[in-house]
Amino acid sequence: MPMSPGDIEDMIKAGIPGAAVTIRDLAGDGDHYAAEVVAEAFRGKSRVQQHQMVYKALQGNMGGVLHALALQTSVPD
Repeated sequence: MPMSPGDIEDMIKAGIPGAAVTIRDLAGDGDHYAAEVVAEAFRGKSRVQQHQMVYKALQGNMGGVLHALALQTSVPD
């Protein structure tokens, strides 16, 4: 069963408290999403480290239930 955008957002917010998360369904199939995650927790971390934090928040669903996620991360202005 595909993940809903709300489930993805909730998991990221639970794993990265204070994050602002925007999820878009790219293909309408529930398997291909884009996520923009803005979090103070990313400050001082490399882009790879930021993405690893998001993947960790998704608790192993990336590549399984969640087939594809185009990820953009940043720190707040």
